[in-house]
Amino acid sequence: MIPLLVLAAYLTGSFPTSYVVGRLSRGIDLRQHGSGNLGATNAYRVLGWQAAIPIFIVDIGKGWAPTALFPRLDGSPLAEWALAYGAAAIVGHVWSVYVGFRGGKGVATSAGVLLALAPTAVLAGFIVWFLLVWLTGYVSLGSIAAAALVPVVTGVTMGPGPVLWLTTALAVFVIWAHRANIRRLLAGTENRFGRKSGPSR
Repeated sequence: MIPLLVLAAYLTGSFPTSYVVGRLSRGIDLRQHGSGNLGATNAYRVLGWQAAIPIFIVDIGKGWAPTALFPRLDGSPLAEWALAYGAAAIVGHVWSVYVGFRGGKGVATSAGVLLALAPTAVLAGFIVWFLLVWLTGYVSLGSIAAAALVPVVTGVTMGPGPVLWLTTALAVFVIWAHRANIRRLLAGTENRFGRKSGPSR
């Protein structure tokens, strides 16, 4: 049962929300537009906020649902399996089997996983993300800062344990996934939210 649920979590996370919305709404493949990333930020740049908001919500749900619901099905008392389901969903979002193992950077799906495991840390991360995006216009900067903050808040509110290990691993992964954005931030060429600029990845 557990291996099948891990696979189901991966397939859930793999659902290419922005790809489907791009095809249905504009008949385009988002992998060939904007940054080529299948995430809500690129969807906003190419399709607009009306498409980006539902994509963001669904991508959060892709992480939350396996993490929160699958442990009720596996019959195991170990909380670590919830972490495994969440991690599988994130891997699915970033490397989706449905679209040639491409996807987004995992921020929204990671937020969904953590919403099920550490809601206080997610709230703190969201506040920091919102403030930085609002003040600077850089979505990537907000995502990086929020990812770095979440394990700190998790450690303070929940102490050491599997959830802290997961949030730390996710922080490292999200920052690594934004390595190209970090280079552009340092070079002053990163796109700003709501402003037109050159293409990015």
